[in-house]
Amino acid sequence: MRVRNSSQGYGAIAIALHWVVVALVLGAWVTGQFGDELPRGAPRETGLFVHMSLGLAVVAFVVARLFWCLSDPPPAPEETSLGAWGEWAGKVVHYLIYVTLIAVPVAGIVVQFARGHALPVLGLFELASPWLADRAFAHDVKEVHELLANAMMALIGLHAAAALGHHYIFRDRTLLRMLPVARSRPFVSSQKL
Repeated sequence: MRVRNSSQGYGAIAIALHWVVVALVLGAWVTGQFGDELPRGAPRETGLFVHMSLGLAVVAFVVARLFWCLSDPPPAPEETSLGAWGEWAGKVVHYLIYVTLIAVPVAGIVVQFARGHALPVLGLFELASPWLADRAFAHDVKEVHELLANAMMALIGLHAAAALGHHYIFRDRTLLRMLPVARSRPFVSSQKL
């Protein structure tokens, strides 16, 4: 497997960064959805710590992925019957996903600081809150954090549906180019349209 992208597909680093971000986002979203269901005390605090750690890891890997994209541009999109419109829509969704991948954790950090709590950074050290606790503001920002997180998941769902549409409807290599296996083989469908 090649390390860098080519005109035919993504390289190992781009693929690894993509799937690591997917796993981190899913973990952060699940822990965010169910963290309040944990019993008060140590279980809930541990759940919140895991949630925040996953969110900070998302930011770190997204920044790494953006820097990697600058040094190793992605291959051109596969051509479909949607033409330029489909390519434009794909780019817009990608940009919105990137925006939410950063905005959601930033809002979460603001929630933590607005509560007057320090931000634990992966258990290595803590960043003290730069301002005094403001429960009303923390509540409002938490609502924004949750709304953005759910919007991000909707965009990611749209992105995944488009990848599956490319694979099963347009029968191109879009999905295969981002999978770590079977990328070099042409797509051959056992079904006929």
